[in-house]
Parts: sequence; C-alpha cells; structure tokens
Amino acid sequence: MRAITPFLWFDDDLEQAVEFYASVFPQGKVHGINRTPDGRVLTADFELAGQQVKGLNGGPQFPHTEAFSFFVECEGQDEVDHYWQVLTADGGEESQCGWLKDRFGVSWQIVPVEFMDMVSSGTPDQVQRVMAAMMTMQKFDVAALQAAYDG
Repeated sequence: MRAITPFLWFDDDLEQAVEFYASVFPQGKVHGINRTPDGRVLTADFELAGQQVKGLNGGPQFPHTEAFSFFVECEGQDEVDHYWQVLTADGGEESQCGWLKDRFGVSWQIVPVEFMDMVSSGTPDQVQRVMAAMMTMQKFDVAALQAAYDG
C-alpha cells in the first residue's frame, strides 16, 4: 500500500476550495487539477502542511458534515486566532469547542497544543476544569484554559 489519503467530495467548487486551502496552510500546494473534456474540474490533488488530500466535484448528493473534520494543532493563541479568522471568513460558521465550518462546508478543529498538553498531563481536577472551560468556548481561549488549569 502506498498511502491513505483523505478524499473530499465537493458539489462544484473544488477548484476554489483547493486554491484557498493551499494559500492558508504552510506548505500548501496544488499538485494537479484534472478536468473533463469540456474544461470542468473533476478531481484535484493537493497538500496541506504535508498532508496529501484528494478532492472530487461530484455534485450535491453528499454534503460535508462534522463527521469528518481536519484537526489543526496550533502553537498558541495567535495561531488559533489566525486560522479561526481565515477559515470562518466569507461565509464560514463558528461552532463550539474549537470547531468551525469554512465557506465550502468543510469542518475544522482549531486546537492549541497547550490544550492538548493540559488534558494529557493534568491531574483529574485540572483536566475537569479545563474541559468545563472548553465546553463554554467557540474559539479556544488559551489564557482562559490556563486559568482553569491553574485553578
């Protein structure tokens, strides 16, 4: 086996999505766009921060849902703020607990590594406080999570 690669189904805006994602993430690249004989985009191969992804313009039968999301580990509040702002712009939607949908309907989790460190290394009381704080948030607030962790 060569690889396991996420494959996303789009209605008809794959090319716009691929170009947008490649501009947002480090090492974002469009490796190829395959077109039908009449010039419409059919599939695309792209890369986001080293992760290979494939996409298809397959029509409206299968819309995106939160059952699939990209998990973005961020270094600190500034990076959380950046990705949150860029991905919710132009029609994206904020959700709860670090989740959002971009303007193409793809779900993303924008998560600071500090949160992951707190819940993996804290005492049971610290983890409980951090999780309770997180449940009140849309976009993660690192300072508020740290305050909950510290008690």
